[in-house]
Amino acid sequence: MAQAIIDLGAVAHNVRVLSRAAGAAGVMAVVKADGFGHGAAEVARTALRHGATRLGVTSPDEALALRAAGIDAPMLLWLYPPDESFADVLAAGVEVAASRVEALEEVAAAANALGVVAGVHLEADTGLSRGGAPAGDWPDLVDAARRLEKSGTIEVTGLWSHLASAEDVDSDGLRRQLDAFGAFRRAALNAGLEPRHVHLANSAATLQVPAARHTLVRPGIGVYGVEPVPSRSFGLRPAMTVTARVLRTMRVPAGTGVSYGWDHVIDRETTLAQIPLGFADGIPRSTGGRACLLAHGVRRPVVGRVTMDQVVLDVGDLPVTAGDTVVMLGPGDAGEPTVEEWAGWAGTNPHEILTGIGARVHRTYVPE
Repeated sequence: MAQAIIDLGAVAHNVRVLSRAAGAAGVMAVVKADGFGHGAAEVARTALRHGATRLGVTSPDEALALRAAGIDAPMLLWLYPPDESFADVLAAGVEVAASRVEALEEVAAAANALGVVAGVHLEADTGLSRGGAPAGDWPDLVDAARRLEKSGTIEVTGLWSHLASAEDVDSDGLRRQLDAFGAFRRAALNAGLEPRHVHLANSAATLQVPAARHTLVRPGIGVYGVEPVPSRSFGLRPAMTVTARVLRTMRVPAGTGVSYGWDHVIDRETTLAQIPLGFADGIPRSTGGRACLLAHGVRRPVVGRVTMDQVVLDVGDLPVTAGDTVVMLGPGDAGEPTVEEWAGWAGTNPHEILTGIGARVHRTYVPE
C-alpha cells in the first residue's frame, strides 16, 4: 500500500560528488541504520561502484549482514556492547574502532584466538563528548596499541574522531576540534604508530572543510542526497521518494470531526482521503496540523491526529479516488514535500525522518 522508491542513480551521483570533493582522500560511505533507511546492501554496492572505497557501520549485526549479502569491501565497525566477543566480526574481516585500553586488549585476545591480525581504528574524543578517548587517556591508548601491534595481534590501520559541527567553517568549535585531532595524531606518531587511514570529515566537512579531509572522509547523510549545509547547495540529489495509495474517500459536510479527539473540525464541505501511512511508517505524530502530501499534483493538508497506521488528507474538490497515488516526500521536483520540510514540521533533522520510514513501507529500487 505504501512504498519507498530508492533512486540508486541519485546515490551514485552523490557519491561521485563527494568523491570529487574529497580529492586524494578515500571515501568511507556510512551505511548504518540500514543505509539511513534506504537499504544498506543496495546503497553499499552502488557507493562502491561510484567512488567509495570503504563502508562504515555501527553494529556487529550491520557488519555481518553486509558480509552475508556478499559485500567484501573494507569495513569499519564503531559501536559494540561491552561484552562483545569480536570473534564473528574479526573472522569476517571487519575492522573495529577502539577508544579504551580494555577494548584493545579484548580485540587482541580475540584476534589471537582466531589466528588473525585485527585491524583497529583508534578513536579520540576531540570535543563531541560522546565516543572516543578523552585527551587524558591518549598516552595510555596509543602506547597500548603500539605494544599490541608489536605482539602481532592487531594492526592500527586508522585514527579518527567525530566532528560536532562542520556547517560553520569559521567557528571556534570546529577550529578547536581540528587542532585537537592534530594533537591526537602527533601522540600516535610519537608512540610509533603509522596508520594508513586518518579520518575526521563527515558530509559537511567533506564538501567544505579541506583541513578535515586527511586520507579518508566519512560521509553519511550526503550519500542519500540531503544537503548537509543548510545555506549551501552542492548538487546532491535526494534518493528516496515515499508514496501511498488512497484507501477510500469520503465527502463530508462542515462540522465533521476528523480522527481521534476531533482536534480538527472541517469548516466547509470537502473530501477526505484515507492514506495508509502513520507514525509506524515514518510520519511523525508531531506533524499533525502542519504536514501535507501531494495529491493530483497539489499539496493538500493532513488533518486530524496522525495515527499509527494512517492519516487523513483533506483533498478539497480534487477528483481523488481510491487507488490514486499520493506522495509523502521526495526530491521536490514535482512540488512534493522534501525530507527537509518534514524535518522542519517535526522539529527534527532529515536523518530521523529517513531512518524512521518503517519496515512496512516496501522498498523499490530504481537502477542506476
